[in-house]
Amino acid sequence: MPGRRLTPEQIIGVLRQAEVELAQGRTVGEVCRGLGVSEASFYRWRSEYGGLKVDQARRMKELERENARLKRAVAELTLAKQILKEAAEGKYQAPSAAGPVSVMCRLRSASPNAGPAAPSVSRARRSAACAAPRMARRR
Repeated sequence: MPGRRLTPEQIIGVLRQAEVELAQGRTVGEVCRGLGVSEASFYRWRSEYGGLKVDQARRMKELERENARLKRAVAELTLAKQILKEAAEGKYQAPSAAGPVSVMCRLRSASPNAGPAAPSVSRARRSAACAAPRMARRR
């Protein structure tokens, strides 16, 4: 059975209650059993939230979400930059009428869950090669 997820506010409340009980002379094991959490969770929470107030914990989680969003944005921009760089350097071959690149593009667009069309060709090269015929058709 999966454990319940506690919010940072609830975790801070549990840690404060545990501190009170530990100050009364109870052991960590007894306190954890009384609170219904494992000792591993208690120690992990104490290392992450120990000494924080509720508003500080909210701010920390907000900053972590923002950081994750920015990391995804950087990863997407880096991939786009690599694709454009390879295309500008001419590291891709122009697709022929019945060449393997057009087959890869058809395979890739036909089934999104089929996985990579050709593992030996890099994703950037495959994307640049698939984009080239579409660009030519628009003109």
